[in-house]
Amino acid sequence: MTKLEEFKKSLENANPIAELAPHLQALWYDAKGDWSKAHSLIDHLDDPKSSRVHAYLHRKEGDIWNADYWYRKAGKKRPELTLDQEWEQLLQLFY
Repeated sequence: MTKLEEFKKSLENANPIAELAPHLQALWYDAKGDWSKAHSLIDHLDDPKSSRVHAYLHRKEGDIWNADYWYRKAGKKRPELTLDQEWEQLLQLFY
């Protein structure tokens, strides 16, 4: 089983895999429906991976201005994807 498959399988559990980096923990909590927890894990970080997730979360929230700010911090533009497609894309970038 690949690490990506392990990550997705872990969504069946009550808690994320212990050794996940903060940006992956945020994606895990987002997938579990806990936007606030996801945001709290990355809102104080500004490395490129965390900025990408931060942008995605604000896009999901509907705060496009804030999302675009974080996309720029990550050196990216807002993708023309559905939120589900972007979540998948982020996972594939990080694994």
